[in-house]
Amino acid sequence: MPGRGRRRRRVRTAIIAGGLAMLLATGGTAAWAVDRFLIEHVEISDVSAYEAENSTTSSAASDSTSDDTAAVTTATSYTDGDSTISLTKVTSGSGSDTVTSYVADVVVDDATQIRSAFAKDQFGENITETTSEIAADNEAIFAINGDYCGFRTTGIEIRNGVVYRDDGAREGLAFYTDGHVEVYDETATTADDLVAAGVWNTLSFGPAIVEDGSVVDGIEDVEVDTNVGNHSIQGDQPRTAVGIIDDNHYVFVVVDGRDEGYSRGVTLSELADIMTGLGATTAYNLDGGGSSTMYFNGEVVNQPSNGGERGTSDILYVAG
Repeated sequence: MPGRGRRRRRVRTAIIAGGLAMLLATGGTAAWAVDRFLIEHVEISDVSAYEAENSTTSSAASDSTSDDTAAVTTATSYTDGDSTISLTKVTSGSGSDTVTSYVADVVVDDATQIRSAFAKDQFGENITETTSEIAADNEAIFAINGDYCGFRTTGIEIRNGVVYRDDGAREGLAFYTDGHVEVYDETATTADDLVAAGVWNTLSFGPAIVEDGSVVDGIEDVEVDTNVGNHSIQGDQPRTAVGIIDDNHYVFVVVDGRDEGYSRGVTLSELADIMTGLGATTAYNLDGGGSSTMYFNGEVVNQPSNGGERGTSDILYVAG
């Protein structure tokens, strides 16, 4: 069969599977664990149709680092009218202290060109595909993994101008149709109010690591969903972050990790330093670890820490 039917679907990571094995051994929690972490719970079975029916906003068609010792290699670039994507690989340090990151400097002429897509074109829990599969399905020229909204049931999720979830729980990031972004308290507003104010996309993970051009204090103490199947985000880790330099001028960063000699990963503070060094005035941490993936022009450009891509629920992308 053509299209998605021929794509191989992948399940959750071995880490979560291992955690489930321990849960299953307890007996009483077996049914809960399987339901919570393995069974797909589809809330919206056709995201494309849902967005077409509910959208109130018309979508558009369609280099350096602060470390003086860093080696910077410009990999490639893409231009479409007034929109440009410049991809750079940055390597700093040496030996066990080596850090390798990938930086995409993205300028668009319409903020709605920064889009979101879900695995299998469905919204719900435990629905996953790799970043590259979701990107290919949506004809993306560039993509990164998103906030893994399918792992949780809370948060405000607005994607491409349409509300998918309205259960404020944490510090979110809002992308507006005029090209600016804002960090906000999900518990102090509603999804409908955000859409009315011009919000195009939201992300619900965090924390915010840069605000007003400065590194946010206390980010090393933040815990994000440290429940079964997830863990602390402290220490040296693979990372994904998004930031804004100016209206309609974004910077996306993926830092590889857990691979001594190639890239150890970075702390949240180091990630924030990378973002400020790139000129970001606001920056936000996204799902990292094995999820951290950057896709450009038909291929994955970084080296995900699992030895290959891990399935995720959603991506941010720019269509080709």
